[in-house]
Amino acid sequence: MTIDANLAITRMEGPAALPRDNGELAFDAPWEGRTLAMAIALVDQLGLEWDAFRQHLIAAVNTAPDRPYYESWTAALESLAVTHGITDAEDLRRRAEAVVPPE
Repeated sequence: MTIDANLAITRMEGPAALPRDNGELAFDAPWEGRTLAMAIALVDQLGLEWDAFRQHLIAAVNTAPDRPYYESWTAALESLAVTHGITDAEDLRRRAEAVVPPE
């Protein structure tokens, strides 16, 4: 990740701002941190500016304002991947159905 991307992520404000606890990133579960890492990696791999992901995140938050924050990150990550032709909505649906939730 470039210094510019790191700075852009750190400065996110409004509904897209990362949750923090005493200045540190706050995650309630390990998958939340992995979602952040996947978003950073995808933006970097596609050679995009961080704002490209941030716009998808803002749209995801606005679409479902009551959805848990990192679930919106997941929706934004999926949207970005579909927009850039990495996958499609049907593939994502099939993969989600194949996941067996822990008991």
